[in-house]
Amino acid sequence: MSNTIEIGPDRHLTPETVDSISRSRLLKVRLSAEARRRTKASRLIVEKMIKDKKVVYGVTTGFGNFKDKIISPDEVENLQKNLIRSHATGVGPLLSSEEVRAAMLVRLNSLSQGYSGVRHVLLDLLCELINRDVTPIVPSQGSVGSSGDLAPLSHIGLVLMGEGEAMYKGKRMSGTLALKSAKLSPIAFAAKEGLAFNNGTSVMTGIAALAFIRARRLADLSDMAAALTIEASCGVSSALDKRIHDLRPHPGQKKSAENIRNLLKGSKLVDSMPGRIQDSYSLRCTPQVHGAARDAISYAEAVLTREINAVTDNPIIFPDGAISGGNFHGEPIAISFDTLGIAVSELANISERRTAKLVDPSTSNGLPAFLIAPEKAGLHSGLMIPQYTAAALVSENKVLAHPASVDSIPTSANQEDHVSMGTIAVRKAAKILDNSEYVLAIEFLTACQGIDFRKPQHLAPNTAKAYKAMRKRVSYISEDRELHKDIEAAKRVMMTFVEA
Repeated sequence: MSNTIEIGPDRHLTPETVDSISRSRLLKVRLSAEARRRTKASRLIVEKMIKDKKVVYGVTTGFGNFKDKIISPDEVENLQKNLIRSHATGVGPLLSSEEVRAAMLVRLNSLSQGYSGVRHVLLDLLCELINRDVTPIVPSQGSVGSSGDLAPLSHIGLVLMGEGEAMYKGKRMSGTLALKSAKLSPIAFAAKEGLAFNNGTSVMTGIAALAFIRARRLADLSDMAAALTIEASCGVSSALDKRIHDLRPHPGQKKSAENIRNLLKGSKLVDSMPGRIQDSYSLRCTPQVHGAARDAISYAEAVLTREINAVTDNPIIFPDGAISGGNFHGEPIAISFDTLGIAVSELANISERRTAKLVDPSTSNGLPAFLIAPEKAGLHSGLMIPQYTAAALVSENKVLAHPASVDSIPTSANQEDHVSMGTIAVRKAAKILDNSEYVLAIEFLTACQGIDFRKPQHLAPNTAKAYKAMRKRVSYISEDRELHKDIEAAKRVMMTFVEA
């Protein structure tokens, strides 16, 4: 990837690019020549509308239920400034710097398509906020997902105006000081620009891009954790037979089965207990469960990629005039990321069941209770309680997996009478991912401990790499110790096994 990424209608942003730019301060962005050409043409149309005294929503009228209030030409700039100030009503915990940077990038991409009527000065300043690491302070709560992400985008807009607050070089400061420190000047939003800036789905979409990358990685980690658990259980490989999965050709199922087959290739622990016909569902049905989650994640990816490159403000400017529509409605992201959250919850659910199987001597095929040496059992609890933690996390996920998209509360005196709750959906998905990463880390920790009671030298070459990497940072548990440290260490090691 080049150090400078061009943004515009002749370019195509991917979730991977959004994730990379949000996390790396070395990657820079700039408008493409085509973006400059199209945005200039779009701006001229807006300026002609104002000159011709056209009645255009949000340009020469108020907003929401004030749509019928005509604004005089000498007040159109105050209208945009007041819009940003009045809509900056976010509360609660702050979005991370990466989430805010992702949102700024997606907003930049949407406005650069040439259908929003904004000036280059706005887009150039947005580029420089990203390039110079000026990150607005944005509370996470307050968006209902239609009209777009009004509150969080307005907090970003405040900084563009030299107001609000921002992080710069690790310090929180006023928006005025942050811009000055970065040698940037604030802008005054011109007609249409404030509305174009805060009337879109870019915050939910930016957060969604980061969540998708994590979910895709978690699917691969889930396959790897399952493979280690199958070996620790001396499981049966027949359920992974390619012929089974070819007869039910869901892409995700076939992919997970293939992954686990490849991971287990050469294992001397699998199929090592003669007479065993099949495993319980948490092992035998792993490809089916992981696969369904993979397919749901792929669905979310398709929706997300379209949304990243979409025009989502209102009204939209065409050569023959402005059209007021509803592209700001976040329902596509809301439904797809509710689905992703459910899928990730299921990856954690089946992981916790595999962990429970390993610590229970009635289901572990010969492993000691709670994976502590029998002569130390009782005095030492071994891995009894990490499974409790996994159980607590998956239980919390079940609450979080309730879909946000089925809810709607009318706003703006029923002018905005159906909203998406898309930003809540993606924030929930991100929290489900937080929990699920720990659940997988506990499975890795438990599976490696179980393998220590088998013969680690009999592991498959691919799973042996993961086992050895884990053992370099997390030693065998011979007696009780502070296991929260082991869980955190296992999570850090686990994240190195597959690329984000």
